[in-house]
This record gives sequence, structure tokens and C-alpha cells, in this order.
Amino acid sequence: MGALDEGHFCEELEKGVELEDPETLAIEDAVRVLLQGLGEDVAREGIRKTPLRVAKAFREGTRGYQQKVKDIIQGALFPEAGLDKSIGNAGGAGGLVVVRDLNLFSYCETCLLPFQVKCHVGYVPSGQRVVGLSKLSRVSDVFAKRLQEPQRLAGEICSALQDGIKPSGVAVVLQCSHLRFPTLGSLLLNSNNEVWSEILVMSGSGVFKDEENSECWTDFMSLLKLRVLKIEKSQTSDCWCPSQSSASPSCMACSGFMANPLMVSAVTKIIESIGEDPLRNELLGTPVRFVQWLMNFKETKLDLKLNGLGCKVQSYTEDESTIHSEMNLSFWSQCEHHLLPFHGVIHVGYFCTQGFNLLPKTLLQSVVHFFGFKLQVQERLTRQIAETVSSFVGGDVMVVVEAYHTCMISRGIEKSGSSTATIAVLGRFSTDASSRAKFLEGIPSSTGDHKI
Repeated sequence: MGALDEGHFCEELEKGVELEDPETLAIEDAVRVLLQGLGEDVAREGIRKTPLRVAKAFREGTRGYQQKVKDIIQGALFPEAGLDKSIGNAGGAGGLVVVRDLNLFSYCETCLLPFQVKCHVGYVPSGQRVVGLSKLSRVSDVFAKRLQEPQRLAGEICSALQDGIKPSGVAVVLQCSHLRFPTLGSLLLNSNNEVWSEILVMSGSGVFKDEENSECWTDFMSLLKLRVLKIEKSQTSDCWCPSQSSASPSCMACSGFMANPLMVSAVTKIIESIGEDPLRNELLGTPVRFVQWLMNFKETKLDLKLNGLGCKVQSYTEDESTIHSEMNLSFWSQCEHHLLPFHGVIHVGYFCTQGFNLLPKTLLQSVVHFFGFKLQVQERLTRQIAETVSSFVGGDVMVVVEAYHTCMISRGIEKSGSSTATIAVLGRFSTDASSRAKFLEGIPSSTGDHKI
């Protein structure tokens, strides 16, 4: 985050990454092209090391291309008495083995943004052998750390475990969540856009091959406590990734988007450098879609359009000790350190002094979107909103930003469920602790609509 010391942070970035590695350098060069296409100064402090950060995230997040399942399972198979087909329906003493709630992430092959995965794996041992339980997680992670779509990911995990363990059968259930694709225009028209596209997919082998008529599946789903969910076959990739949905505001066919060819070529180079074939059919449109997402955050002068919106139009006579507030103003932004989205809610509190109007929610939401839709860091976003609102109401403002950062799951940290809060205080709020406490007490609890 922006509060980190740049020099120390760069040392941490370089750990585990060969700076002379040609693939890493190729990704860095490609990211510089993308930043220039966004109108950014690649030498600007704060963004100068972004190419290295992005390269590290992509290399870390796609390390599965360099890993082999047999290297993980080899030496992790253990003999276990009682696993005889003549004893019991599912292996006798061994029975069904289930590992639940594995938190994974993968890069969507359609748009190159990360999506989150809650993975559940089960198998029925055979041949009087079991596998170390941690290997189920590690094998799943190998395939998650590649460009993926949900159904293929489930199938690859299932097939790899079936081939590696040779059990009576393997079952895999994935609950996947993908960020949707808002644009500034769509959010100004409707601030209640759904945040997530979700899907549940299944794959089975052996005794789990038949999903419709299998007692083993019944046992497996009961252990997952997912019986209340409607189990459906996976949808097509057109429906899964919001970038390809006809209902998406970012749908290329609807917007007539014309991508910068240099930026498209740069994304193609990134795909090559992580070990994928950009000519694979599923990846043919990916560079254009990724560039289209980035162009939502092109450096513009949107903030200048706010001039005049906070004019002193009439005297405000209500008690000036009253704290006025707007809670849960939604926002989207793009982390300038990693070129990955972050989103959340913003709470604004202010005292309205004489000569100033109360602020309509629509104005505050516009301010939030104008500063959100650009390459940002959360600390700067918080400050910019506070300073702008301060000019509208006479100076006394407090802003709290609660955000969920995709980069917290996709660059080796993998802190699922974490969130970040930042605060900016101006005027009376900076000296009056009781006013700050009163405003903070009024902030509602998290709505729980985040996945990260």
C-alpha cells in the first residue's frame, strides 16, 4: 500500500523473483506500454515500480504452469489397512475422504482478472492406500494457478487426482466468484450494480462419474452441507465472465470499443511470458477485453467537472453542531501498484456551516466515482474525497473508506477475507475526538457482499 517505504518494499518484491529472468522482464516492458496507454508517467513516484509488481503478481499467480502433479503426490501415498473393496460400499474402514473450504484464486482466461474459488475435494480410497490430505489442496492449487475457467478447473483437478491416487473415485465442487465489470457511466446511472458473478461447478470420476444417480455424491454433498444449494451444470463461459456477457456494460459488441493495438500486443506478450499460448481459442479475445477493462481507468480530468457544484447558494441556519452523513457510497478503483481492482464503500460525515447547503447523496456519489475511476491508492482516494467535500461545506469533513483489494489474494499474500479501512479528517473533526467517535459509531457493519 502507499504507506510502505518504497525502497524496503522493492527489496521485498525482488525476493523470489529473478530480475534478469527474460519472462519477468518481458512482462515489465509490456506493463510500461499499458501504463503509457493509460496516459500515465511511468517514471512517476508510486508507479515507477508498478511493472515489477505486476510481473511478480502474474508470475506468482500462474506458477502452476511450472508445476507437475506427480512431483506433489509422489512419496505422499501411504498404506492403510481396511481399504478393501470386499469390505463396505465405499472402501470399508477408509470410506469417503473430504477436504472442504480450500480458498484458492485463479486468473480468468477471458479477461485476465483474478476470480476466487472455494474448493471442496473428496475421494474414495482403494488399493489399500491413502494420500496425505495436504496434497489435495496442493494439487488443486497447481491448476488454479493457471489461466482458467471454472468447469475446466474442476475437471483438471479431478482428472489429476484420479490419475495420481488411483482411487475408486474423485469428486470436486467449486464455488467461484468473479468481479463484475462496471463502467463510470453505468454506475452514474445505477449505483446498485451487482458486485459478483457466481457459479457452482462439479466434476466426478469413478464412483462419482454419475452426478444424477450416485449415493457417493449424496454423501459428499451432505458432508459439504450444500444440500440447500441448487446444483446445476456449469454455465457457458459467455455467462460466467462478465466481460463476455451481453448484459455487461463492458461488452465490446455493445460499446464499439476500439483497442489501442500497442496495448493489445503488450497483453499478448504477457500471456506468452506466463507460459500460455495466446492463439488458444479461449484466449483470442482476452487481450482486447483486458485493455478495455484498463481503459475504464485512463487518466482524465474528470475531477475538473466538479467545479461549481458546491457553490454557496444560500445560508444554512440549522444547528451547526449536527453531524450530517452519507453511508455506504459504493466505489470502484484500480490499484496503481498492481493494476488490479479494488472496491468497497465510502462513508462521509460533515458539519454544514452557515452559507453552505446540505449535500445531496447524488453529488457525493459522483465525487466518489470521479476520483475512483483512475489508477489510485486507497490513502490518496480518501484524502481527495475529503478535500473536495470540504470545499462544499466549509471545511469540517470526515471520510472513511472500506475496501477489498484483489491484490491481497493474487500476488502471493492470499489473505482471503481481509479488508482495509482508511480515514481522512479535516477541520473540526481533526481536533474533536467526540465528533470522530460519534461518526464512527454510526457506520453500519459490513454488509458481507465481498468475497475477497
